[in-house]
Amino acid sequence: MSATSWAIDIDRDDITQASLVSDPDTPLAPGQVRVRIDSYAMTANNITYAVFGKPAGLFGNDQGYWDFFAERDTPGRLPVWGFATVTESTAEGVAVGDRFYGYYPMASDAVLNVGKAGPGGFVDVTPRRTTLPPIYNNYQRIGALHDYRAADHDYWPVFRPLFLTGWLIADQFEDEGDYGADQILIASASSKTAIGLGFSLARRAGHRPETIGLTSKANVADLDAQRIYDRVIAYDDIMTLNPASSSALVDMAGNGAVTRAVHSHFGGNLKASIIVGKSHWDSDAGEAALPGPERQGFFAPGRSQKRIADWGGAAFAQKMAEAWLAFMDVAPRLATIDKRTGGEAALGAYREMLAGKADPKAGIVISPC
Repeated sequence: MSATSWAIDIDRDDITQASLVSDPDTPLAPGQVRVRIDSYAMTANNITYAVFGKPAGLFGNDQGYWDFFAERDTPGRLPVWGFATVTESTAEGVAVGDRFYGYYPMASDAVLNVGKAGPGGFVDVTPRRTTLPPIYNNYQRIGALHDYRAADHDYWPVFRPLFLTGWLIADQFEDEGDYGADQILIASASSKTAIGLGFSLARRAGHRPETIGLTSKANVADLDAQRIYDRVIAYDDIMTLNPASSSALVDMAGNGAVTRAVHSHFGGNLKASIIVGKSHWDSDAGEAALPGPERQGFFAPGRSQKRIADWGGAAFAQKMAEAWLAFMDVAPRLATIDKRTGGEAALGAYREMLAGKADPKAGIVISPC
């Protein structure tokens, strides 16, 4: 593989099949920009994108995550969050050298179709993307991000989208009166989304449910020392919890064995069961009939759109900024940054995450070049 542009193609029917390919530049059409991707994160969230790459009903139509960056008759291109610099532009309002935070393909470069360009950024108006959730189509100028600090740069792609999801889940719990639960069990508690949820719940003023992080036995001590949750216990110890306590479950990984254990243990005292991700893509999803409530999915873009409608865009951004900056003050003690460079490293990081071998205490940041 040369130092020219590259991308990673993924088989839509078998996400374990991925390959590094050359991706030659093509001439831009009017209104397009070419960006060189400076850095992006590889997290378990990206595996969820791959699992739901094909249409799965998430978007209320026949589209899935592969539709962001690839036509239907081509291999999938995995979406990632990161930073990029414009290297070529035929779009009014976007110049060479402008830098943006947003949603990109797992590649060294990308071509975007610019709409609504302004001081804050632009929207990608590629036809197939206009029917996908708008939160994924916004590209924000780094200089216009009021809660961006240079010292936090590498933590943005690692934590920002996942923290937003955790913050929105915490908001939904407060909005729903915590579903009547006295304790919230958070499975896959070492995941970055779970940490964002635990942190956001802990910041809540007034009475709130107790938070209990569920994790593997090997992670209990380290995770408990982070003081994100009120308590941390191993999956094997779920049965030691009081089954009479009104509880809620938030499952970050889609692990059917954990879901069954919690539902069976608490039964009717489980007031809500929310599944957020599917990083355990190859495990039993636990969709057989279970005691207790019906499982419900959480979809961050939908919740974001609701709150923007409720509060207005400016108020939403202000609330998020306050929470984010508070989290950034503690993020360096929660995760280290594992920097890697080049296409082979990108492919390796994807395979590592897919196999569940990535260090949960490290944030993988890829610099394509």
